[in-house]
Amino acid sequence: MKHDIPAANRRTGVIVAIAVLSLVAPGCGKDSGAGDEITVGLITKTDTNPFFVKMKEGAQKEARAKGVKLMTAAGQFVGDNPSQVAAVENMIASGVKGILITPSDTKAIVPSLRKARAKGIEVIALDTPPDPQSAVDALFATNNLKAGILIGKYAKVSFGSKPAKIAMLDSTRGSTVGTLRHNGFLQGFGLKQGDPRIACQQNTLSDAAGGRMAMQNCLRKSPGINLVYAVNEPTALGAYTALKAAGKEKNVMIVSVDGGCTGVKAVQAGQIAATAQQYPLKMASKGVDAIVGFAKGGKKASGFTDTGVNLITNRPQPGVDSKDVQFGLAHCWG
Repeated sequence: MKHDIPAANRRTGVIVAIAVLSLVAPGCGKDSGAGDEITVGLITKTDTNPFFVKMKEGAQKEARAKGVKLMTAAGQFVGDNPSQVAAVENMIASGVKGILITPSDTKAIVPSLRKARAKGIEVIALDTPPDPQSAVDALFATNNLKAGILIGKYAKVSFGSKPAKIAMLDSTRGSTVGTLRHNGFLQGFGLKQGDPRIACQQNTLSDAAGGRMAMQNCLRKSPGINLVYAVNEPTALGAYTALKAAGKEKNVMIVSVDGGCTGVKAVQAGQIAATAQQYPLKMASKGVDAIVGFAKGGKKASGFTDTGVNLITNRPQPGVDSKDVQFGLAHCWG
């Protein structure tokens, strides 16, 4: 998945950000019982990343099943807060009952979310919590700390007594999801920040280009790196490209998080040793259900709902719960 980018890292220059809105008509289903058609809003970070494409598919399918409208919008790029702000305003004006959102800028979006809630609209974050999380009614997401712990524990058991020289390829400074995964990996491996076994730590933009550049930098700094933590699979595959170009890909273990089909196939091919799989379709479908329930007279959702995570690997390790690649391919996205 792509992660949130703080205001300081957003693109500079003049950007006219216009949210692209669309409506999915309801399928056959019961009405709200009050004569008012229910409309649910979904705002993702982008509409091109496979993670968010699958999330949108899940929301569309559930909206049709429930007989409600789905209004969608997305940023033009990761970190595009103006488009998300515009989308919230449009959805408020359109009378949506609830908004599902994956915040791009977890701090800057907060005033817009609070404005929507003040008007009686249920607001649920998917995948990425805002900062503070209390700015939304509820969060439906992967337990990203657990995802990090899973791959950290897997790497620790895999290495055994072999000394590790670790490259940590993170998201961006201030990323809530990235921080949870980073801290989880440290916990799972039994490390503390600043441990000398961490040979290199680089921020990326959570994409292949960023992963490749970060890995190149780490190899220049510490050519003996033999373990790579990557915040997500695009970053992991970028790191693999750099390692292969340096002739080191067979001597370095890569672990990551996401569970997209491309990533699971990379596990199958041996490019990534293990990945923690998350389920964006489930986040979206549960979110739609929660808003429909609220609109029909139920109470608002609250707190954190864990939508699940499983370690996917073809090289299981004792004491580490995991699923094989066949399971991963059956449940992947993208």
